Amino acid sequence: MARKSILVVDDEKSQREILEMILSGEGYDVTTASSGEAALRIARERRFDLALTDLMMTGIDGIELLSKLLAFDSSIIVILLTAHGSIDSAKEALRRGAFDYLEKPFERETMLETIRRALARLDALDQEIISASAEMEAVKKMILKVARSSSTVLIRGESGTGKELIARAIHTQSPRESEMFQAVNCAAINENLLESELFGHEKGSFTGAHAEKKGLFEVADKGTLFLDEIGELDITMQAKLLRALQEREIRRVGGTRAIKVDVRAVAATNRDLRAMVQDGRFRDDLYYRINVLSIDVPPLRERREDIPVLMDYFLKKHTRNTSRLIRGLTPDARKVMLDYAWPGNVRQLESAIERAILLAENDYITVEDLPLEVRQESRPIAESGFKLPAEGVNFEDVERNLILQAMERTDYNITKSAKLLGLTFRTLQYRLEKFGIKRPERHDGKEEEEESEE
Repeated sequence: MARKSILVVDDEKSQREILEMILSGEGYDVTTASSGEAALRIARERRFDLALTDLMMTGIDGIELLSKLLAFDSSIIVILLTAHGSIDSAKEALRRGAFDYLEKPFERETMLETIRRALARLDALDQEIISASAEMEAVKKMILKVARSSSTVLIRGESGTGKELIARAIHTQSPRESEMFQAVNCAAINENLLESELFGHEKGSFTGAHAEKKGLFEVADKGTLFLDEIGELDITMQAKLLRALQEREIRRVGGTRAIKVDVRAVAATNRDLRAMVQDGRFRDDLYYRINVLSIDVPPLRERREDIPVLMDYFLKKHTRNTSRLIRGLTPDARKVMLDYAWPGNVRQLESAIERAILLAENDYITVEDLPLEVRQESRPIAESGFKLPAEGVNFEDVERNLILQAMERTDYNITKSAKLLGLTFRTLQYRLEKFGIKRPERHDGKEEEEESEE
């Protein structure tokens, strides 16, 4: 396993050297920066798992650095070092996405334990969310950031991308992990029953209400309530949900008593809620209430590095409790799976593997064992005019050359280059690190333009 990388930022040389010595001695890959400006330049050249930065620095201070780091790499974990007189600023940093802060003077072991805790939570997510892509690594680190807060979270992504899995991870990584996690699919229950499901009802409040019933808000008190497919709620139900979230209290159907609840709401949608707000189909006040923090889950076709590890994971999962001995997929079957567009995302991929295990007649899954739509429609996502020479090519050389061309054409602007290449910002950032591509040093005296992810 690769060593965890830490960026130490402090304008006091002695403090930097002490921190570097301690952290390097613990086996971390440590890089130091003497200012916020220097830290930004370094962070644009390579990715870090964690940044440990002083709060009070000349020039860019710790809070501004936090904001700028997260602007172009939302996956980085940030811990601040603060003096007693700036505790309020440190708490503000937590609200802006910092993982934690340490008050000076702090004990060596206290610092190491805080860092271990931050990185251990990331390692724990690796067991919950199976991935190998830079995009999903960023999602995992975003989970850690939002988990510390009690603010509402909106998870956006196509059907089958694993939004409920992410909601559960937010709960298990939060201070509420020992309390209840309750989930409800807002599209699966009609309006009248959904109100009772969420808020409960009093005995006799409607036909069939033979006894009082607690709703999910009460059941999930002190815990987390996951509202899946929230975009399917009608306007009337949206208003009732908004009141519950704003007032932190509910009234059961047929009841008059206000019941206080302490619930952390996590919502999910596969729809464009902003467009629905503009069309008058979703309340703008509810949208802003649930969209305090947000996580965007990319579709599987945009993180193709995850397909092989997901195939292997689901193969093990679905053969664990069966008598079938399936050793893997044939090379042809594996290629078909890798080339398919997966419109149903991770859920469809798991279903395809489970089906293939049941149909396979040999030790290896063949193309014939795969679902018909996968076999018939399997093709590369994008066709290009590039013709493969008869003698073949070195694919990594081609990839590196294209990335270099894009970077040179955009004066090494990662955001613009990513658009030229049809990649996400983080994917290109990962490949730049992989190939060791860096901006050449300037000799014209001009300062580099600061860049953020658009």
